[in-house]
Amino acid sequence: MHHYAVRWHPTTAYSIPIKTELPALPPKHSVLLTIELWPEKDLLTAPNDVMQELTQGAFDQHIEQLCARIAAQQNTYYLRLNPEMEVPAKVYPWQNQAPKSFSNAYRYFAQRCRKLAPQAKLVWGPAGYPGDLEFWPGSDVVDMVSITLGSASEAQAQAYPGGSTGPAALLRKLHRVAIVEKPVLILGSPAVPQQSFRQEWGLAAAKEIRAHQQWMAQSLRTIRKTLPALSTSQGWTPPVLGVFDPNRRLVDQPAVQVEHLFAKWHTLRNGEFKREFQAVISRHHDVIVTMEPWDGPDQPMDKDVLANTLRGRYDTQLKAMYALISNVGQTVYLRWAHEMEIPITRYPWQSQNPLTYIKAYRYVAQFNQERAPNIRMVWGPAGDRGSLDFWPGDDVVDYISIAIYGLPDKNITDHKQQETFRDIFLRKTRRMAFVHKPIFITEFGVKGPDDFQQQWLKDAAQTLREHPEVAGANYFNLQDSPKAWGEIEAPDWSITPAAFSQFAALLHGSAPPPAAGSNLAKAN
Repeated sequence: MHHYAVRWHPTTAYSIPIKTELPALPPKHSVLLTIELWPEKDLLTAPNDVMQELTQGAFDQHIEQLCARIAAQQNTYYLRLNPEMEVPAKVYPWQNQAPKSFSNAYRYFAQRCRKLAPQAKLVWGPAGYPGDLEFWPGSDVVDMVSITLGSASEAQAQAYPGGSTGPAALLRKLHRVAIVEKPVLILGSPAVPQQSFRQEWGLAAAKEIRAHQQWMAQSLRTIRKTLPALSTSQGWTPPVLGVFDPNRRLVDQPAVQVEHLFAKWHTLRNGEFKREFQAVISRHHDVIVTMEPWDGPDQPMDKDVLANTLRGRYDTQLKAMYALISNVGQTVYLRWAHEMEIPITRYPWQSQNPLTYIKAYRYVAQFNQERAPNIRMVWGPAGDRGSLDFWPGDDVVDYISIAIYGLPDKNITDHKQQETFRDIFLRKTRRMAFVHKPIFITEFGVKGPDDFQQQWLKDAAQTLREHPEVAGANYFNLQDSPKAWGEIEAPDWSITPAAFSQFAALLHGSAPPPAAGSNLAKAN
């Protein structure tokens, strides 16, 4: 296969011939054509939005002339538009853009190519970086997926462990795109030239991924174009409402149906978790149990906790946990080793090989072959980019949990700079579009003065009322862990009982919901 790249600029001067800069090729040769859309002056800082310009027709003549040439030849063309779109770098002008903007523009391009040159094949071209699936345009406009080893974009973006070259990187990249069920084209780069690539890398990666195909195949579905709108008919059931409230300021409110507990190995051993759990059961509340497989930040970390789980090192603790939470007359939502996708080391199960995490999660979920009927398995990413790399399979997940906190960055201290619940919710649920399970927001919170918190919660209630896929929402009513925030004062997510009551009333429909997109700027 020959690989060429062309650079297109928007133009309104349709009388000017457009050159594709392709050499003459012998018949029946395959051609991979990477098409790059650039603003007029090739400046990354230019204000032009090339993806929007594409959908507005600025590149229509380019597409028509290219497709006419393809239709007149006997070569097989593979068209790859604006690659490496998911990498947060500054190599291309289409990077750091909204996923929906890219998907819409790609579909515009693809649908015109399908019509004008139906024999051309369409290639979706991420680098294979975490978060690539957010930019998935849909199965109907993709014939093949390409990934790149050692891309220039990834050389700039190094937030995630594992690097971008070598067999380990190839395995992770292939694993990320396996869920779309399309043939994959592996591309090299100056960092990984052809002579340094080893065929056994691909063979070993394919073998490892095939071992997971059985459960993965059960999870595949066509990506949702939009989330379903909520019907406010009498048949709608509001989400289960809960709190993490160790100071017991909210737990006795009538709207509370579930309480959230965090457990560690040492709280299982010393009886602390048992006392907390039985207290919740005595209040006739359901329980979210976030099981953290460690002894806490003050104790030595088992950096191989996932592998050691698979080796049976923690079987005693798992037996004790299941014995306590099984058959208690209340539903228990078991969330094990949460926020695994965040590329930090706050927890020892973070920044680990996704496939090892998947095996360990499945081991825990299937630890008791006949799980007690009151237990529901909750897969618990934060909802950050790359979450689906850790998807363990449809058969071991009852709910997907995400966390929604107003602060977009831990270095932000001004409460007015917090994002709305709606914006965070839509971004994180889009990342879950490939897996069809109910959403349980097991943690959410907002900092700031009471009036600001109430405005933020009004927006949260309205958003939840519009999304019936949300089965539960649990407020985190405490200051965050100070050790996780370094020198910065940890945010206090606590709210007043009145604010919680108002939120519950809005959510359950006993108070008029606010207008969509409440203006938080009105709150001080």
